Formats: sequence, C-alpha cells, structure tokens
Amino acid sequence: MIRVTIVSPNSALRIGLRELLSRQSDIKIVGETVDLESVHEVETEVVVLASVSFAYLLENKTTFAILFLTDNVESIRNVLNTNVRAWGVLSPDATEDELVAAVRAVGEGLWVGAPGLVQSLMRVSGRRESLGGESLIEPLTAREKEVIQLMAQGLANKQIALSLGISEHTVKFHLSSLYAKLGISSRTEAVKRGIELGLISL
Repeated sequence: MIRVTIVSPNSALRIGLRELLSRQSDIKIVGETVDLESVHEVETEVVVLASVSFAYLLENKTTFAILFLTDNVESIRNVLNTNVRAWGVLSPDATEDELVAAVRAVGEGLWVGAPGLVQSLMRVSGRRESLGGESLIEPLTAREKEVIQLMAQGLANKQIALSLGISEHTVKFHLSSLYAKLGISSRTEAVKRGIELGLISL
C-alpha cells in the first residue's frame, strides 16, 4: 500500500486527485494539505505536489518521495540543489493512467518523466554511484534489470508489460529511469550499454 499525501492550495484539485487516486486498491490517501509544512512525514511515502511554492523544500530536508505536477522545470532544478529527494515530474495535464502509474513508480523509487527531463534532473541532483567499474548515476533496480533484459530479447513495451504483469505506462517509466541512469536515449544504446556493464545475460 502506497501512502500518499496531496498538497495543493486548490481545493478542487485536491478533491479531484483524491477521488482519482483513492479508486486504486494499492494507494491510500493519508493526508491533504495546502502546504508542505503540514505534511506528516512519518505517515507519508509519496507527496503529490500541485500549484505549490517549493520554498519549504529549499530549507528543509524531507524523507518522502515527491511527484511534482508542474511544467516549471527550472523551479524543480532549484529544489534539487538542496537535499530534497525529488523523484519525478509530470505535466498538470497528465492523464489519469499516467498519474496513477507515476505515483506507483515514484513509490518504487523510480525517476518519472521524459528521458531528457529525467537525465537533467538527476544530473542536477548529483547522484552518481559505481557499478562494475563503470560510472552510473544510480544503480538499476531489480525491476529495471528485468525490463532491460526483456528489451534485449526484442520485446516491445506491451510485451514487457504483459510479461511482468504491469501497465505499459509503468514500463515507460522504468525505461525513462534506466535511460537516465545509463546516460543513453534509445533502446539500442540501452542494450549496448547493458551488455558493457554486465546487466544483460546473452
């Protein structure tokens, strides 16, 4: 069960997000508030932020994962210069399926967004660890390793989704995350890089 707090000064938006996310059996809304100062960190795993000032994040370290609903990428870059663990960003115009999949992905610790955007966010955050003698921004998760292995077998996103029992949206988020971590932008590059790092067994 993913414990979510919705943060927005717009009451109609909060209600809409609550109704949408509450329909999911694996998501529990544990709080709603107009600002970040009121978020109960112990109970919250994921915070969904919409139309909120990020000033609090510039001054305080948080423990929850964050999904930004914004088109203002520059403001997120500023936040990532702090210790905030900002896991993802979606446009406020994202579809219901995209939003639900994003919350689930963020809850798993994935970076959510278009590959170029995710790469930019991760570079700003300065995350870099080592794997197999090569430099990675962050090690792949077990699920990401499954995805890249199936991708190496030539499976399309829909086939990968069926094989792993997840949605195509979630597959896309996994791809976005591993593209960023591998520093590449295509499936061909991902497979080549995966082989170089020993992530893919042939």
